[in-house]
Amino acid sequence: MALRIGLTGGVACGKSTVAEMLKAAGAQVLDADAIARELVVPGSSALQAIVAHFGPTFLGEDGGLDRAALRARIFSDPAAKAWLEALLHPLIRASFITASDALSRRHPQSLLVWVVPLLVENGYRPLLDQILVVDCPRSQQMERLRARPGWTAGQISAVLAAQCDRVARNAAADWIIPNEGSLAELQAQVALYLRHLRGT
Repeated sequence: MALRIGLTGGVACGKSTVAEMLKAAGAQVLDADAIARELVVPGSSALQAIVAHFGPTFLGEDGGLDRAALRARIFSDPAAKAWLEALLHPLIRASFITASDALSRRHPQSLLVWVVPLLVENGYRPLLDQILVVDCPRSQQMERLRARPGWTAGQISAVLAAQCDRVARNAAADWIIPNEGSLAELQAQVALYLRHLRGT
């Protein structure tokens, strides 16, 4: 069976970059954010449920979900966030399992990487062989988020508060990749992890 690795980390710690590096090294990568986007494409039952609950103002001009507006809403309204998570998280988890089973049959010797921002918080551990955490200081997370378009100070604080703290996340890890320096340094850390998996 393919080895299932859960890749997580705080927001803006570099999960997507590490996932791309692992993919370039031959891993099969499944991403929770990509799955979530697929679940709410125009015409989907999940999008219809969201619009029925929150109203049509959360639709963009193209008929798709206005993700920025929804993000602002859920991080200012805990009840709205809980409702959305109750809708999407079981669907995302089921999609991970279905896709992984299919990939394992086609690529039985491969490395399967699940990129899950709230992996520790949502209890994914029993579904995985290892947990890989990408880590950086909170100050760097905030700096990177401020550089992203459309993120307000309030949203940054709310997103950081919604995730488990750095100590708890790192305590759940089988391996930690630090991402405090350059891209080349991050690549070296990923290469070190792959050598560890190969036992070399």
